[in-house]
Amino acid sequence: MPLGIVLRRAPGVTRWAKWVWTASAVLPGAGAADWRELRREGETVEYHAATLELELHGADTEAYLHEICAQTPSVYIILRQEGAGDFPLRPLTVTASPYEAQDYADSGEEIIEKVPMTPAFFAWVAEFVEEFHHEEVFIKRKRDKKRVDLTQDGVGDPRIGSLQDVYASPALQRRRLQ
Repeated sequence: MPLGIVLRRAPGVTRWAKWVWTASAVLPGAGAADWRELRREGETVEYHAATLELELHGADTEAYLHEICAQTPSVYIILRQEGAGDFPLRPLTVTASPYEAQDYADSGEEIIEKVPMTPAFFAWVAEFVEEFHHEEVFIKRKRDKKRVDLTQDGVGDPRIGSLQDVYASPALQRRRLQ
């Protein structure tokens, strides 16, 4: 599904940051865009920065289920810093999986923005999860039948004369052998 990425540029609150960029919305089914201005309120401007394809995968249904059961179901926008020009951020990808977003966060190179899902997008993800999710059955691992508690270290070794010799120092063992 194509998702339009809406980024908001607002004036910074400190002298070190002229602008503060945040992801403010996604537009399901949006057409192509390249930093098209959508709305302006004073110095705050919202741009349709890009349109990215979102693919849902059957192997990730557990992650999607986790997200749609959250208090505020969200979509994650992954951004990369591209310098200090007029548009310093570049949208890389968009995902509905909190696990994939965490993987991007672990690298520390990308910026991850969380945006609430629209009702139509939520319904699309929920329908996908309902169709493809299969709960994995927990199977307890059984122990091996081999008994490892029947022998002690060193007992039964022909080089060890008595039980006291198991933990004896090498010097003491040499004296006993002489």
